[in-house]
Amino acid sequence: MTSATISELFICAVEAIYDAAPAPEKWPMALQAIADCFGDIGTLMMWHRDDGGFGTIVSPSLIAAQKDYEENQWYLRDLPAQRLVERGYLSHSDTIVERGAITDEEMATHPYYTEFSARHGIRWRMGIAIAPDPRIVVWMALQRGPHKPPFADDERELAARLGRHVEKSLRLSIRLFDAELTNLGLGDALLRLGIGVFALDALGRVAFSNPAAERLIGDQIHLVNGALRMGTGSQRTEIEAAVARVLKGEIGVSADTKPILLHRASSDRPLVVYLLPIRLTAHAAAQFLTHTRAIVLVIDPRTDEPADPGVVRDVLGLTLGEARVAALVCTGLKLREAADKLGIAEETARSVLKRVFSKVGVSRQSELSALLTKLVLR
Repeated sequence: MTSATISELFICAVEAIYDAAPAPEKWPMALQAIADCFGDIGTLMMWHRDDGGFGTIVSPSLIAAQKDYEENQWYLRDLPAQRLVERGYLSHSDTIVERGAITDEEMATHPYYTEFSARHGIRWRMGIAIAPDPRIVVWMALQRGPHKPPFADDERELAARLGRHVEKSLRLSIRLFDAELTNLGLGDALLRLGIGVFALDALGRVAFSNPAAERLIGDQIHLVNGALRMGTGSQRTEIEAAVARVLKGEIGVSADTKPILLHRASSDRPLVVYLLPIRLTAHAAAQFLTHTRAIVLVIDPRTDEPADPGVVRDVLGLTLGEARVAALVCTGLKLREAADKLGIAEETARSVLKRVFSKVGVSRQSELSALLTKLVLR
């Protein structure tokens, strides 16, 4: 594919990702759009909650393969997944490929490849880590056929960018996966979301806000003549300029934006704000989106929980795996306890923590905790 074609497919994929935010039933097609960016077979998305709930969503092209995987318990013989966990690859990068973890001989002889993968025309996989919520772990996995080479570094970079958009979209829609909320319908579900949602029209006026958002008004967030005002002083000026660029289309869906931290007097933890541009579509995915040109997500971190790994990643420039370790050890957990909670070996967690120290310029856990407190928690 030419670079122009890839760019067009990337935009289409991101648009499909955000179209799925208020309508979970659209995720299969969004996942297919992601695979189309690479000319690959399909994409699956796996999620696991800390309460034990889990599930998988796949693009239409992978329905048969996923049914085979579950019904015939191929997950018990999934060599690449087992190997990636055993060797701690999942904490090194936000994108994971089999290359380096699996030998050519294993690919030629292991039943997972010779029976399951071959049956469904799959050869290569690439995983992308996503953190839509501190209590939910999500992975996307791109599936590639044998007619193409393994995923290259530039493809991993493209996948990571798409993963960030999926993460932002899931911050809206992840709770809609629950059948109880889905049955209530979009309007009722948005009322019950614990994430603050402000929908802005073309003039920056609040066209919709849910109760979680309304409860946050008063400390760093205000409504002035129907318009949203966030922060004070120079930060307010910067935020208003960013919102204006989003509304004008200067910051499109292909942009990778970092969260805005709003420090407040009423809590040690800042509010975490994400600006999401909305593409005009011919169909109405939901009533509240009819006039919406941008969505502002406002997350109020729970004071009794570790910092959101997605926020730690974005603020400190870490991988998601590194951020998860950092967030846990900075709550006072011993390294062994953090490793057990993450399902990794203590030695792996120690190696990850050393990389975190190197990246952020500290040498001790106490210094990391102080830095995280300063930038994320206070």
